[in-house]
Amino acid sequence: MTTFDNTLYADGALIVGAGLAGLFTALKLAPRPVTVLSPKPLGTGASSVWAQGGVAAAMGEGDSPHAHAQDTEMAGAGIVDHGIAESVTAEAVARIEDLARWGTPFDRDDFGNFALGREAAHSANRIVKVEGDRAGWAIMQAIIAQVRKTPSIRVVEGITALSLARENGRVVGVYCRRLGDRYSEPVFIRARATILAAGGLGGLYAVTTNPPGVRGHAMGMAARAGAIIADPEFVQFHPTAIRTNADPAPLATEALRGEGAILVNDLGIRFMPAIHPDAELAPRDIVARANFREIQAGRQVFLDTRQVLGADILTRFPTVSKYCLDAGIDPVRDMIPVTPAAHFHMGGVKVDERGRSSLPGLWVCGEASCTGLHGANRLASNSLLEAVVYGARIAEDIGGLEPARDLAPFKGIEWDEEEGNRAETVLRNTVAVQDLRRVMTDLVGVERDAASLEQALRDIARLEAEAEQVTSAYLNMTTSATLVAAAALRRTESRGGHYRTDFPEPSESWEHHTEITLDEALAIRAAALSG
Repeated sequence: MTTFDNTLYADGALIVGAGLAGLFTALKLAPRPVTVLSPKPLGTGASSVWAQGGVAAAMGEGDSPHAHAQDTEMAGAGIVDHGIAESVTAEAVARIEDLARWGTPFDRDDFGNFALGREAAHSANRIVKVEGDRAGWAIMQAIIAQVRKTPSIRVVEGITALSLARENGRVVGVYCRRLGDRYSEPVFIRARATILAAGGLGGLYAVTTNPPGVRGHAMGMAARAGAIIADPEFVQFHPTAIRTNADPAPLATEALRGEGAILVNDLGIRFMPAIHPDAELAPRDIVARANFREIQAGRQVFLDTRQVLGADILTRFPTVSKYCLDAGIDPVRDMIPVTPAAHFHMGGVKVDERGRSSLPGLWVCGEASCTGLHGANRLASNSLLEAVVYGARIAEDIGGLEPARDLAPFKGIEWDEEEGNRAETVLRNTVAVQDLRRVMTDLVGVERDAASLEQALRDIARLEAEAEQVTSAYLNMTTSATLVAAAALRRTESRGGHYRTDFPEPSESWEHHTEITLDEALAIRAAALSG
């Protein structure tokens, strides 16, 4: 571990973010030097830790990577990149083996084979799990232990990235600040290669399963630097967040429905069989909209695990059980109250098959990226798979470009005066943040229409203008919010996680990815302001 210094220089790769994607990339880069920036101590604040289901991989008898790819494409509602789906699913077993070799205690049967679970929209049991619902936590503990004993990896904790640094059109590092430090000069960390792995944007919504810090900062930074953004309108709402007063909302993993748990309303009616032939195991967007409409109609929605699990839920799904018990719900005797919540972003910084963004010098992986794998709706447990596959690909790509070097000490770099004058601070304007989150939930949520999206764009612009100090942290959030709302307004159809009540059907003319820049999104916002 390295004590934070005011000015730093990373000789080698710089990774922004310390979730699974960032740490896996760092391990795959070894023995090449790499510096990892983490706002919080390793293992806290990253969405990866909270992942319950597991990693999808075709490892069972009769299953195949091609079948996994087909399921991925079916869930993705017509815009999954076929080649990406085939190649990612083909690499899944190798990446599972990496995780197991680094100490992840995956569930196994009596013969030592991986115990495979089932989740929605999968045609086979292919979810590699840990203790039923602790995959993310267990994987991260194993990866963190491996990182701590790898001498080529330097971890700098307590630092948050604010903006990407560019020089002659190339990303050359990041501008940062100590977490919580409002007054000191920002720090410029220069690097030969910059990898952005700082998560998604679920926390932009008032009801979310994401950690508090996951609020669109990565996509916002990249967009402000000029990167092309892909598919920002596709936000996945998990249908079964546990309905409590907690923020974030605790998650009732989809694996419960894979075990046979059903959804019922407060009238005792099981409503999913009438909506989709796969009932509770329909794609997430369909289940989330069904739950949303029940709630909009004034009814409550519950997940009933009692008949299929009973008391076994306490041992087979300890994380969900603890969430319930902490909220005063007895999961053995009571149904679990649930609600849709912002969960995963299919969009992000557009990258190619090697993880390269449109900005030279910048690679992006994990939920911050848009690889084309998820299309309009992510297949369950493909997120951790994508993180490790692209972490390995980026490490290989950078390793082929940069020679291995000894880990050098940080060197001082002059702070760019023009950038410094932007009064960058860590955001503390919580009222503005909460107002933004309410706008996104109310107007850019599970269901949208032109009027709500135009109002959202006007509200985002107003919040940005009225903020006491337009900091980079807040600007990253409003930038990401603008991109989501603008792209959603432009896509005049419904597909996957994007549902327009004024355009409820998919359109062949929109059967493609969105590509959008911040300038384009701001132009759409300006039109909404003048309309």
